[in-house]
Amino acid sequence: MTAFATTTLADTARLYAEAAAQAVAETLWPTRCAICDEPGELLCERCRSELPFIDLWRACPICGAPWGHTQCTECNPVMLAATGRKAVAFSSLVSPFELTESSRRIAVVYKDGGEQRLATEMARYMARYLSPEIASEVAGVTFVPASRKARARRGFDHAKLLAQEVALVIGRPVIPLLSPPCAHDQRALSRRARMGNMAHAVSALPGASAPESILLIDDVCTTGATLFAACDAIREAGGRTVHCLTFARA
Repeated sequence: MTAFATTTLADTARLYAEAAAQAVAETLWPTRCAICDEPGELLCERCRSELPFIDLWRACPICGAPWGHTQCTECNPVMLAATGRKAVAFSSLVSPFELTESSRRIAVVYKDGGEQRLATEMARYMARYLSPEIASEVAGVTFVPASRKARARRGFDHAKLLAQEVALVIGRPVIPLLSPPCAHDQRALSRRARMGNMAHAVSALPGASAPESILLIDDVCTTGATLFAACDAIREAGGRTVHCLTFARA
């Protein structure tokens, strides 16, 4: 009984200490909107209302291109052939937002600004766009780990944290399957060059065995090169169905 009381008091003291630390931090460094930088909330109401939501009725049902429902210019055979692919590597890709200045700003503040609290906000938006059928089908959630250099620079793995938050919302476990990618910086490369740069750059962890159906998480999708490489690696590890979910998509 005494041990139980001591533990309770210790836990209570820890909670008070954490609350006090948060209050001090909020006083010295007040929370600001990730988009407009106004103090108060991580995302203010005005910026939330102006977020570039993707209309799923107009988006491609396969690759998630925002305007590709009738005739997709991103995953048709001609475009895929231009990047050296015969087919998309995933079963589906969905994103709540188009990659615009505002959604990109959220991703940058999260990853490079160190505002890890945004992971919860981002994950909630992402999970809402995931169909109940896919959420119940997948055995777990996985992610493409940040490179060792990026992880050292940021102090955390942005993809892992985002995957953990999404997994918490949909009630599925996080299943690490992939090694950090080994590729050159892609920011100045064309789509075809990115595909070539990422080909075989992502591999499964030694001994990893992927479940039949898995949900792959990333923050943004620009050309799809990283997702394609990750899906290839997951399939090589035994996965058959890979659904992808990102916060924003070009």
